[in-house]
Amino acid sequence: MKKINLSEALQKLEKISDWFENQEQVDVEQGLEKVKEGAELIKASRQRLKEVENEFQDVKKSLEEI
Repeated sequence: MKKINLSEALQKLEKISDWFENQEQVDVEQGLEKVKEGAELIKASRQRLKEVENEFQDVKKSLEEI
């Protein structure tokens, strides 16, 4: 599984948000797809943040051993 790039995920979420803000009338089907995409990005970002936190903890432990 490819690791998500947090910066790219945030940019995509911003584009989704902008899309909603720029719609005079939101197409329900398109809106639903955007919401699903956003939810998947958020879920993947949360998982990646947990991984990054664990990596930082590992680095911290290795520094404490020196």
